[in-house]
Formats: sequence, structure tokens, C-alpha cells
Amino acid sequence: MLAFGTYDARTHPRIQVLIDGLRERGADVRELAEPLGLDTSQRVRILRRPWLLPVLAAKLGRRWLSLARRARGLPRAEWPTHVLVGYLGHFDVLLARLLFPSSTIVLDHLIFAAGTARDRGVRTGLRTALLDRLDRLAIGAADVVVTDTAEHAALVPAKRRNDAVVVPVGATRAWFDAATAATAAPGGGPLSVVFFGLFTPLQGAPVIAEALRLLAERGVHVRATLVGSGQDAAAVRAAVRGLPTVTWHDWVDAAELPALVAGHDVCLGIFGTTDKARAVVPNKVYQGAAAGCAVVTSDTAPQRRAFGDGATFVPPGDGPALADALQKLADGTELARARAASRTAATRFTASAIVAPLVQALDPAATPAR
Repeated sequence: MLAFGTYDARTHPRIQVLIDGLRERGADVRELAEPLGLDTSQRVRILRRPWLLPVLAAKLGRRWLSLARRARGLPRAEWPTHVLVGYLGHFDVLLARLLFPSSTIVLDHLIFAAGTARDRGVRTGLRTALLDRLDRLAIGAADVVVTDTAEHAALVPAKRRNDAVVVPVGATRAWFDAATAATAAPGGGPLSVVFFGLFTPLQGAPVIAEALRLLAERGVHVRATLVGSGQDAAAVRAAVRGLPTVTWHDWVDAAELPALVAGHDVCLGIFGTTDKARAVVPNKVYQGAAAGCAVVTSDTAPQRRAFGDGATFVPPGDGPALADALQKLADGTELARARAASRTAATRFTASAIVAPLVQALDPAATPAR
């Protein structure tokens, strides 16, 4: 198998989880990647400002030329039977189809471009229609379409739905290692919570700010660390201004993030009320559980289905309910129970475990997951 495209495993670790899991299950996975250098928020910004599209085209063209040269240089003995196109590979899958016409093309279609644009404020119209067309072209170029939830699989066109495989996002080994390293760290002190992300409407960060302010008004001492920037960051900053127990990092290196998260009691998930927020289980929920934190997130069908009793759920968009949940976790006994439950749930989301459905889809003779 060849992992292929303009993905960057440091900023979008989903592809690394898939690669690691497939390797652990015996697949010979090699990589041919030329990172594009644009994160998700930058790509969405381009979609909202069409005059910046030449920037995307120029970057993509240079990376594709390099990918094509490197693909042509592959020895015949290394020609892939399968090509795995990484996350945000809507364009890359078209190139993969051209370069490897006889290979089975696997597209990790973690997000639908049109739905993501709508979630971030792009109005329905010509742009979203073009993005919907892009989604369909990408899916049409793939033999196997990987999604992360049943809700996303249902968005795959009906005639291709039998080719869709649901593979949870999971977490890389670094997050599990961070939990082990943090076990011996000194405890005590107030409840500590961490949130990290792009501050998009899906994530509902203003709900977190409301909850932190309510806890402060109640006299409940909670130490909060917020990591990231984005669309809702200014509103969140304004809402938590003056709270002495809030620490903000605009950016943390990907290699340092697992240890930072593992140093907290609670990892906060998402709390948005958009359609997309109700259809995903975000990276941070899997990663926070793997890091040994208790997880608190919105009560949506895919998250409850994935975690069951392994997380604490609150209604989407409900700041007071989030404050109540955190206040309850401030009790040491309840926190210990919640952390133990999330750690148990996390064992289902190791790299090797999450790729089991994909392995069976590619090789029906493979041993079923236990």
C-alpha cells in the first residue's frame, strides 16, 4: 500500500493513525507525500475568498508535479496494489487515479467540502454547489471511501454507499504514551480542564467560555487551558477576559500537545449545534481519552455511540449544563471514575483497533476484529 497525497501527518494526524494501524496489522505501507502547507482553516479561508484560489492552485500544482515525478520513479516491484489518499485529499484522489489506474484507490473522506464550508459560514450558493460537485468527483475517483461516522457514510451518494467503510478517527501512539508518562505526575489542586482546536462553530468554544464564567461566579475553582485560534477565538477571549484561572496558547507544537493535554484532569470535546457538529466524533475526544483525561463533550448520536459510558455528555450549546458537569467532576471521586471510564474506552481506538473494518474491506479473508 502507498499512502499518497499532499497530507501533513503532523497537523492532521488521522493519516498517521491509519498508516500505523495498517502496518501493525501486517500491511507493507510506504509513503509518497508532499505536504501542501495549508491547514484546514487556511483552506476554508480560500474558499470564502475566491480571489485567493490562484494561491491554492499554484501550491497544489507544484506539489503534484513532484508527486508525479516521484511516482514515475517507483520501481516496478514497488508498484502499489492499493493507494491510500490522506485526509483533505479531494484533489489528490484525482491525481492518484491518473497515476495508479490499476491500483485500488482508498480515499479517507473524513470531511465533505460543501458541508464544512457551510459549517464555517459560507452561504449556500454557487460555491457550495461547486464544493458538492468536488465531493462527488473525489468519491467517484475512489474504489473505497473511508468515513469516520455512520452519519458521514450516509452522505456518500447512494450508488456508492456499499463502497463506504466507517473507520473511527482514533489516536496515535504518542497520546497513549503521554498518559503513561503522566501517571506518576503529582496531583492535587483544583480541577484542570483543557480545550484545543480551531475555534470553529462546530467546536462551540463560546459554550466553554460561558461555562467557565459561570463556574467563577459560583466560586468553583477550575484551572482552564485553551489552545488554538480561529473563527470564534475573539468572542471566547472577550468572554473569559479577567478570569485569572484561564491560560491561553495560540499555538502548541504537535509533538508537545499530547503531554500538555495529559497534564490535565479533563479534556473538553465539542459543543456546537451545527449539523456537522452532530455528525462527528472529533480528534480531541479520542486524543483526550488516550491521554488519560476524563472527557466531557456534547451529547450527540455518534459520540455517544462511540464512547458510551466512557465520556460525560452535555446537551449541545448548553453552557450551564457544561458548568454543572465540570462542577460535579471537581469532586475527586467522580473525577476518578470518569478518568477510568475514558481510559477503558480509549483502548477501542488504538491505531490497530480502528483500522479493522478497513482491513476486512480490502481483504475479506482477514481475521475479524475481536
